[in-house]
Amino acid sequence: MKKRTLNSFGELVYSSGPKGSGKPTSTPGEQDLRIHLDRLKGNKEVTRIVGFVGKEADLDDLGRALKSKCGVGGNTKEGVILLQGDHRDKVLAYLMEKGYKAKKAGG
Repeated sequence: MKKRTLNSFGELVYSSGPKGSGKPTSTPGEQDLRIHLDRLKGNKEVTRIVGFVGKEADLDDLGRALKSKCGVGGNTKEGVILLQGDHRDKVLAYLMEKGYKAKKAGG
């Protein structure tokens, strides 16, 4: 959905930023996160955290903290955090410690 705003010069500006960019970030207790284990090409495992509602900057901060905690690389995009490898237990423990409502999902 496009948003109409005025810039500092009083000119009309249209914005259709990324999903979730305009929404305020919910408190950790209101977030309902799911932790999945996926396999990508080459049989590589990826821990995927979905369900984050809020600003991309807050998602990036959480993703950065999780990557640092697990000591791995990863990516954050459109409400999804990807971590290289199987780190479901570490991620779940960290999220619960920080007050997020999270649980493992999938098989």
